[in-house]
Amino acid sequence: MSRTSLIVIAILLGGSLAFAATVDEDPTEAKVREIAKELRCAVCQNESVYDSRSDLAVQMKELIRDKLKAGESPESIRKYFVSRYGDYILLEPRRQGLNWLIWAGPGAAFLAGSGVLVVYLRRRVRRDRPAAGAPVDAKLKKRLEQEMEKLPDEDVP
Repeated sequence: MSRTSLIVIAILLGGSLAFAATVDEDPTEAKVREIAKELRCAVCQNESVYDSRSDLAVQMKELIRDKLKAGESPESIRKYFVSRYGDYILLEPRRQGLNWLIWAGPGAAFLAGSGVLVVYLRRRVRRDRPAAGAPVDAKLKKRLEQEMEKLPDEDVP
């Protein structure tokens, strides 16, 4: 084998070993990531603490990590942040109390709008129907038939 072939084989084997290596993530880091993805960054506002690169988000992740290492449960950590920042800190609002309006509001608005549309279309169809004709007078009908009999047949040449 040539020297170039050996180098190519070594690079390919080395690259495949790099992909084969598995990284064992610390279970604490997995919980930090889980909690940080549920919390809103107070600086970035529409990003999770996990995705944000702000100084506050970094500090919040460190605080989450410290509290987990101290033995606190993920739920107690969430409650801590809610007590400090309010419900706003949660990316997904809780499904209780008035927050149900946030969850049910769009569906209720859609159903109400659909109902209004159905009522409007039904009324419009009724309004657009032609009115029933007035009853025909018997004398007028008899006279019309007599006049029709007087007309010549069009089939005759």
